Amino acid sequence: MGSRSAVLNIFLVLVFVGWLFIWVMLPTKTYKNSWTPQLLEKLNSTYFREQGTNLLLLTFPIMLIAGVSCVYLHLYNKSTSDQSINRNNKERQYFGSWKRPLLVMEPLGIVNAVEFTFAAMFTVLLIWSLANYVYISYGNLHMHNPNEKVWMAKFRSVVLRLGYIGNICYAFLFFPVTRLSSILPLVGLTSESSIKYHIWLGHVSMALAILHSVGFVIYYAVSNQMIEMLEWSSTYVSNVAGEIATLVAIAMWATSLYKIRRKMFEVFFYTHQLYSLYIFFYLLHVGVAYTCMILPGIFLFVIDRYLRFLQSKRRARLISSRLLPCSTIELTFSKNPALMYNPTSILYVNVPSVSKLQWHPFTVLSSSNLESDKLSVVIKCVGGWSQKLEKQLSSSPDRLQISTEGPYGPSSFHFLSRDCLVMVSGGSGITPMISIFRELIYRSTTQPTTKIPKVILITAFKNTSDLTMLDLLLPLSTTPSDISNLDFQIEAYITRENDPQENNLKGHVQTIVFKQNPKDSPITAALGNSSWLWLGAIISSSFVMFLLLLGLVTRYSIYPVERDGKIYHYSGKIIWDMFLVCASVFIATSVIFMWQKRENETEGKQIQNVEIPSVTNSPAGNLCGTELELESLPQQSIVQATKVHYGGRPDLKRVLFDCKASDVGVVVCGPKSMRQEVAKICASGLAQNLHFESISFNW
Repeated sequence: MGSRSAVLNIFLVLVFVGWLFIWVMLPTKTYKNSWTPQLLEKLNSTYFREQGTNLLLLTFPIMLIAGVSCVYLHLYNKSTSDQSINRNNKERQYFGSWKRPLLVMEPLGIVNAVEFTFAAMFTVLLIWSLANYVYISYGNLHMHNPNEKVWMAKFRSVVLRLGYIGNICYAFLFFPVTRLSSILPLVGLTSESSIKYHIWLGHVSMALAILHSVGFVIYYAVSNQMIEMLEWSSTYVSNVAGEIATLVAIAMWATSLYKIRRKMFEVFFYTHQLYSLYIFFYLLHVGVAYTCMILPGIFLFVIDRYLRFLQSKRRARLISSRLLPCSTIELTFSKNPALMYNPTSILYVNVPSVSKLQWHPFTVLSSSNLESDKLSVVIKCVGGWSQKLEKQLSSSPDRLQISTEGPYGPSSFHFLSRDCLVMVSGGSGITPMISIFRELIYRSTTQPTTKIPKVILITAFKNTSDLTMLDLLLPLSTTPSDISNLDFQIEAYITRENDPQENNLKGHVQTIVFKQNPKDSPITAALGNSSWLWLGAIISSSFVMFLLLLGLVTRYSIYPVERDGKIYHYSGKIIWDMFLVCASVFIATSVIFMWQKRENETEGKQIQNVEIPSVTNSPAGNLCGTELELESLPQQSIVQATKVHYGGRPDLKRVLFDCKASDVGVVVCGPKSMRQEVAKICASGLAQNLHFESISFNW
C-alpha cells in the first residue's frame, strides 16, 4: 500500500483520538464554562442552531473516518505485495502478546489484553463523565418547585446524569451490528466477531436506563409530581417518549438473555425487530443536541440496513443441495467470479417457503479462489427452521427460492501464514475450518513460493454419522483438487460411541440439482467489484445531503418561528432530523445500488451454469472399516491422514504443547466450554509459540 496507506492510517488515528478527547472534555467545567460559549458564538448559526456544535465535534469526525476508511480498505485489498505481507508478520509478532487471552470467565467469556484495556478505558470514561457531571451540577442546583428539598434536587441531578452516561453507551452501540462496516475492519474486527461488544454495551446501557427511569419515578413520587410522567413537553424532553423507549428496551433486553435466546430464538428474533421503534422514541426523548452525539452509529447502521434490504430483494441462483447422512445440508450457489472473500466468511440466508422474515447466518465453505464460480454453505439441521428446510429438500423439489445477504468476513486472515496451524472444532464448528482448509488447498497448488503451514485438525463429533462432515473438506467438483503439497493430519473424536457404528454411515448422500430460473442471479457483492469505494461514496454523499437538507429546513422552517419569539415544538425538530437521515440515505444508496445492479445483471447473464457431479456414497465410510471405492486420489489422502478415536475427548493440552514450531496459530470453533479450555491453555504462558483465535456464532 506504500506511503498513501501510511498517511491515511495516521490521519484516521489522529481524527479518532481527537474525537475521544472531545468525549473526555465534554463533562468538564472547562468545556461548559470556557469552550461552550465560544463554540455557540461561532457555530450556533441560523442553519444549524443548537445542533451546530455537536454536529461538528461529535458527528462529523466519525463520518469522516467512515468515509476515508473506505478508501483505505480499497487500497489494502489491492495490495498483495510480499513486502506488505512481511511487514504484517512483523507487526503481528510485535502485538501478538496483546491478543492473547487475558481473562476466561463468565459472563465476559474470553477477553484478550486489547479488549480488557479498551473496556477499562471505557469504564473510566463513564465514571469520569458521571463524576464531573454530578460535581458541576451540585455547584449549581436548580430547584424545580418551592417545596423541593436539597436532597431531592441532588437525587434528581444524579438520576438525570445517569441518562447522560447512557447516551455514551448508545454512541458505540450500533457499530458492532453494522455488517458492512468500514470502521470495524480497521481494528481487525467483523460484525460477527464484535457482537459480544454490542451485548456488553447493551447490558450497561440497559442498567443505566433502568436506574435513570426508576430514579425519576422515585423522584416524582416523593416530590408529588407523578403527573409529570404523562407530560409530552413542547419545550423540553418528552417523558412519555422516554417511558415508551424504556419499556421497549426492557422487552428487547429480557428476550436477548442467553438462556431465552438459545431456547426461544424466534421470540428473541422478532422482539429485537422492535429496535426501530425504540430508536424513534429514544431520540424523541433526548432531543436534537444529544442525538448528534449518537448519530454516527445510527447513520451508518441505517445505510447498512437499507443496503441489506436492497440486496435481499435479489433471488440467488441455487445450483444444488447435498444432504449428508448426519442431517447436514450443503447448499451450492452460483457466484460472480469477481466476488472475493476470506475464509470464515458468513452468508445470511432466507428461505421464504420456510419463513419470510427469518435470516440465518451460515459459514461459507467454499474458497473464492479455488471455486471462482460457486459459493457453498453448510446447514446443520438442529433447529425448527433448518429441520423444515431439510424436510422440503428431502422431497427433491425442482426449485427452491432463496435470498442471501453477504458474504461478510474478515478483511484479512493472518493465520494462513503461520508455521503450523492447529484447528480445534466441535460439532458444526468444523465448518469454518473447512473454509480455511480449502483456501490452503488453493495456495498450496497455485502459490508454490508462499509459506503453507502444517495443518492439524482436531475435531470432536457426537456420533459416527457426523464423520461425513469430513467429506466437505474437498469441494464438489468435476476436477479433483490437488492436495499433494499440503501437509496435514486429522484427529477425529467420537465422544458418545465406544466402537464404530457402520450402519450410521450407510445412508446415501442425496444430491439435488435444481432447475434454473432466469430471474435468479449469481451471488455478487452488493456494490460490485469496488464495494469499498462505492460504500464511501454512499456515506459521504448521504451525509453531505443530510447536512444540506438540515440547513435548509432549519433556516427556512425552524429559524423563522424561533426568530419571532415563538416555540418550535421540541419533538418536531428531532422528527425532521430522523426524516432527513432516512431520506438522504435512501436517495444516495438507491441511486448507487441501482447503478451497480445494472452492471451486475449484465455480468450475471454472461455467467454459465455450473456443472455439479452427482455423489451417492460417503468416503467417510472408510474411516470406520467400511470398504468403499474412492473416486479420487485426494479422497484417499483425506482418509489416510485421518485417525478416528472413540469414547473420549481430545487431550487438547497435550496436542497443543506437542506443537514445537516457533509460530503456531490456534483456531477454535465449537461449544463454549471447548473455546474456553483452549483459551486457558494458550493464556497459561507455558507455550509462548501459541497464538489464539476464537470463532463463535453463539453469544
